[in-house]
Amino acid sequence: MSEAAAATVRAQVEAIYRADSRRVLATLIRLLGDFERAEEAVHDAFAAAAEQWPQNGMPKNPVAWLVSAGRFKAIDRIRRRARFDAVEAEIGRRIENDAAEAAELGEEEIADDQLRLIFTCCHPALAPDAAVALTLREICRLTTEEIAQAYLTATPTVAQRIVRAKQKIRDAGIPYQVPSEAELPHRLAAVLQVVYLVFNEGYSASSGATVTRVDLSTEAIRLARLLVALLPEPEAVALLALMLLNESRRRARSSPTGELVLLANQDRRLWDRNLIGEGMTLVGQALASKKAGPYTLQAAIAAVHASAPSADHTDWAEIVHLYDLLMRVAASAVVELNRAVAVAMCDGPAAGIALIDEILARGDLGDYRLAHSARADLLRRLGDHDKAREAYERALALTRQEPERRFLEGRLRELGASA
Repeated sequence: MSEAAAATVRAQVEAIYRADSRRVLATLIRLLGDFERAEEAVHDAFAAAAEQWPQNGMPKNPVAWLVSAGRFKAIDRIRRRARFDAVEAEIGRRIENDAAEAAELGEEEIADDQLRLIFTCCHPALAPDAAVALTLREICRLTTEEIAQAYLTATPTVAQRIVRAKQKIRDAGIPYQVPSEAELPHRLAAVLQVVYLVFNEGYSASSGATVTRVDLSTEAIRLARLLVALLPEPEAVALLALMLLNESRRRARSSPTGELVLLANQDRRLWDRNLIGEGMTLVGQALASKKAGPYTLQAAIAAVHASAPSADHTDWAEIVHLYDLLMRVAASAVVELNRAVAVAMCDGPAAGIALIDEILARGDLGDYRLAHSARADLLRRLGDHDKAREAYERALALTRQEPERRFLEGRLRELGASA
């Protein structure tokens, strides 16, 4: 093979790594039964590909070749360790016995392995923060350092979460499999929750110097697309729709200088119409299933916003109705808060304040910054500047995102000037 052809093959190896290394990892985790062993095998397989493919040419099925190479590299490692460790010897015998069964891997089996890995990483036995970290690391291919940076958490803390999650999977015997039909609704809900947690941190960062973190929202959408392709359940479709419709507004959510821009003040010409079109189509698919789950209803609310030509022409009555339905299927204090804001847009700020005060009086959302900032905004609109100032100060004390802090400080300055 000429040097130019070899260079082309090396570039193809790199492209396959970027596109398919997580697929290879998912299958090797199933075959080898261990995250660390599978990660070593992926590294060894791509190293072998980088060495052999420029000399011998690309195999017909690169992903299957990599899985096979990774498995045999793992067996070689285990054999070397087995001379000193009886447990490793037994593991090696089991993997070798399974090798014949896995000799020919088709695309469907590899796709199934991706789905198995998603359900494993998002198992409800894992703590939510551990499940998020493990999912980002093993499925989305973010490094531990990138995850720590995204969540403003120390790298050793994230690493410990990932290690504990892997230990929990091993020690609890959590299987690498897609749940049965009877288990699927509950298990799928846990997977969707993890994906949505990742997206929310990307869509509206809880802390840091920027309003959004595009790397996280992009990874969540990519993961949702994969999930829908592998398991097109209505709620999975609806979650993808919800994320696309929200993500369509990202460019308009901050100014060129990085300042927060509220929905009512956004330049809707900056909204991504391609994402809106795709999201609206998916909302229609989810609603056609006649199964109005929580993500379907949230996607329907996002669709009302996306279809409004301006903030003044938003159908707030329809949004209140959708929140009423959402309260029936997935009641929570946050949903109740969002409904209160929609009621305020329909019936005036006093009606919204009364509902928010009821939530806070119960002891719910006392430390939730958005509850206090929403209350402050409604009090400001009502003209009660003293109480609005108190609410803004409470929200500011709870806020760690810098653009949001600057926005609240600006509101306080406005109230001071008006006073």
